[in-house]
Amino acid sequence: MLGIEETAYYIPEKRVSNFNRKEKFGIGDEFIRNKIGVEEIAVKSDLENTSDMCIAAYKKLKEKIEINNQDIDVVIVVTQNPDYSIPQTSAILHGVLGFKDECASFDISLGCSGFVYGLSVITSFMKANKFKKGLLFTADPYSKIVDPADKNTSLLFGDAATVTLITENPVFIAQDFVFGTNGACYKDLICENNTLYMNGRGIANFAIKIVPKDILALLERNNLEKEDIDKYLIHQGSKFIVDSLSKKIGLDESKVMYDISLYGNTVSSSIPILIEKIIKDESVDLALGSGFGVGLSWANVLLKRVR
Repeated sequence: MLGIEETAYYIPEKRVSNFNRKEKFGIGDEFIRNKIGVEEIAVKSDLENTSDMCIAAYKKLKEKIEINNQDIDVVIVVTQNPDYSIPQTSAILHGVLGFKDECASFDISLGCSGFVYGLSVITSFMKANKFKKGLLFTADPYSKIVDPADKNTSLLFGDAATVTLITENPVFIAQDFVFGTNGACYKDLICENNTLYMNGRGIANFAIKIVPKDILALLERNNLEKEDIDKYLIHQGSKFIVDSLSKKIGLDESKVMYDISLYGNTVSSSIPILIEKIIKDESVDLALGSGFGVGLSWANVLLKRVR
């Protein structure tokens, strides 16, 4: 039985305060705290690349659990902002960290839904190939592509990386998944000429329209009521989006996690950061993760604690 044994994350120390940019963008404290819900964003240093952030996350993982690098069978990196277009970032990690030659490595090009997709891919890939241990990384440093003068993106996105250890000794297993795509709206979140553009209203409308019904469908398919879920790990797009989704579904606010005010929307890393915060919490038996964004793409997962 393959699943999540441990997870860790790395968030750069550098911060940019949104309060210091109020005059520049014509916004107030209310907008910062209760609309976007991001008081400051984390920004990597100019010397850090995507692989460096992944390595920093892996070092934190090894502080939490003993890992022999030679036991790793597969390394997957979810990113749309790699070190290079060629080769894959997972190969760079393989070389720097010294994994065995027989270790598979590949990248997945997905954004905010990427962790949930990646979790399905790595567990299925490992099962098909009889692998024992794998690493799923997420890292999308949007500071590479965000225009500092763009209010829609520069106030929102922060840099982070995560790594999730997948083994036969899991704390959480993925009980079920739901996926979806609306490719007709791909231009609502797009990078052209190395600059990110986001139709904030379009993304919000998409999330509020599509995500709730798929979350409810996932629950119904598993004979669960929304009250049966101990924690909802909704992609931390913004406070407005998380609050709007919660209200539309009718969730207990105490069960909906929100924790990006001091670092920002970390794209594919937002859900695994939340998992790290509950993995040792024995009161959480069932958690539901929901990622949505770039593509437009969405993916939901039901996580069950192994007892």
